[in-house]
Amino acid sequence: MTDASSTPLSSSSLRSHMPDLPLIIWMVLLTLVLGLSAGMGADEIVSTYNTGFGRALGEFALILLPSFTLAAALSRQNIASNAAGRTAALAAPVAGAGMICPDTAYAALSTAAGRYKLDTAFGAYAGFKLLYPAGPLIVAAGLGATGAGGIEPAILLLCGALLTLPVWAAGVMWGRVTNKGDWAQTELERAPDSGHLLRAFVPFLVMAALLVAGGIVGTTGMGTLDFLLLPKGALIIAAILALLQTSPDARRDCLDSAVRRTGSLLLVIGAASAFGAVLTGMLALDSLFPQGDGMLTLIALFALTVLFKLAQGSSMATFAAIAPVAAPIVMTSSVNEVAAVFAICLGSFIAILPNDSYYWLVRRDALTDQDSEGRAIGILSGGTVVQALVGMALLLAVVALWT
Repeated sequence: MTDASSTPLSSSSLRSHMPDLPLIIWMVLLTLVLGLSAGMGADEIVSTYNTGFGRALGEFALILLPSFTLAAALSRQNIASNAAGRTAALAAPVAGAGMICPDTAYAALSTAAGRYKLDTAFGAYAGFKLLYPAGPLIVAAGLGATGAGGIEPAILLLCGALLTLPVWAAGVMWGRVTNKGDWAQTELERAPDSGHLLRAFVPFLVMAALLVAGGIVGTTGMGTLDFLLLPKGALIIAAILALLQTSPDARRDCLDSAVRRTGSLLLVIGAASAFGAVLTGMLALDSLFPQGDGMLTLIALFALTVLFKLAQGSSMATFAAIAPVAAPIVMTSSVNEVAAVFAICLGSFIAILPNDSYYWLVRRDALTDQDSEGRAIGILSGGTVVQALVGMALLLAVVALWT
């Protein structure tokens, strides 16, 4: 067997010759290289970059700032300290969606989850991916399918809820079959404090009520009321309520955390949008994707998102990067926009790997009894692959029956 030291060019030496740059730098450089290689002039590159970079940043800011404020406020309430395991597991999808982060949702609920920790992990992951206002709203905004003439929030909310139930159940069943040792653990002895949990989720209930009311009432002609019935307005109200539930000395920290998370993510989103704008100018996307068959386009969007997720690791970074690239594909095809949104959301399920922070959070809490890293990867990644395939099969079946 050849010794590693005698190998002319090992993988580690290859990595040592590659510059260690943040993702945002790679995206900016790649965008400029693509533009120059396509023969674009200097003014054209800058103009296209400017247009692409700022295409949806304002809308994302109105979504992410209140969302991350809500997440920061809720994480300080220790909502799971006295909750029962089943309550934590049942609350996981809503927490994942409301916190716009499966990591934060799982961390908040895991202390009470007991033997339901893996159920909670798959639930928070599914809720973040499929429940409004998390994955569906972020992807729809990136595709330019929100606002006047776009997808109704109530449609995204309903479709996401219907998909979440079987997808979550698939992950739970996989976890219980593959990790029987954890399921045999004793449930927590502490009495559930459902009242405290309910109070903590009041902002989500108010937000849901506003969104449902907006879908039923429609436009009223009163600017303030119409704004509050929009997803952005409902998120802001929910964030304010969550801040009011937080101790006064912690409110500024919540807002600072929201600003930091939003600022860094907006930079990634802007760079991804600029990359998408340059790429669109280079490629004739209408010739790369089928025009008459929406089913094939859905599968292509699903596969494209899988590639982005495997490369990026982070779910939020995947949403930020894929939407601007997928937007021209959706616009130039006959695919249903709602189906396209959820095809992208389902593609982002694959997979929870060691390059995803969520893997290490769940691995070190719910899978401590697993000595093999491969076994842990099989449980988490296998579960999310099953979730993605179940959800995609349901989505394609509904689209086929509907058309």
